[in-house]
Amino acid sequence: MPLPAEPERLHVLVADDEPHIGRIIKMKLEQGPFSVTLAYDGREALDALANDTDVALVMLDLMMPHLSGLDVLARMRSDTRWQRLPCIILTAAGQEQHHREAMALGASEFLTKPFSPKKLYARAADLLGVIETQDSTSAQELRTPRS
Repeated sequence: MPLPAEPERLHVLVADDEPHIGRIIKMKLEQGPFSVTLAYDGREALDALANDTDVALVMLDLMMPHLSGLDVLARMRSDTRWQRLPCIILTAAGQEQHHREAMALGASEFLTKPFSPKKLYARAADLLGVIETQDSTSAQELRTPRS
């Protein structure tokens, strides 16, 4: 009897200059149908986007070396490859000006640190159209991601 097919993994790029934050996000997301690539600054995030054509969602820390999350988001929105790619901004600086700027640039969500990993997972799942089955975080049904 053949083994059931492995569910499709949705690729998430997480850019945060604090390695422990990236590891927490990676651990939580990989409990579900996500695979995670970590970047530690804005330049590395753009390089990862350019090299990984299957990224389905981007999570950007607002304040990072080289390029801020807003800088990366602005470049994403100016490039036709990434204009519609969902993007969650994460920040310890919950200033209203940053929130307005991120949303004006086309952020999908703006979350202030400390955030709940469960809430972040739920928001990522919602943005990518992941449907949780009953009580299982490992059994997933995927529907077509929103465009």
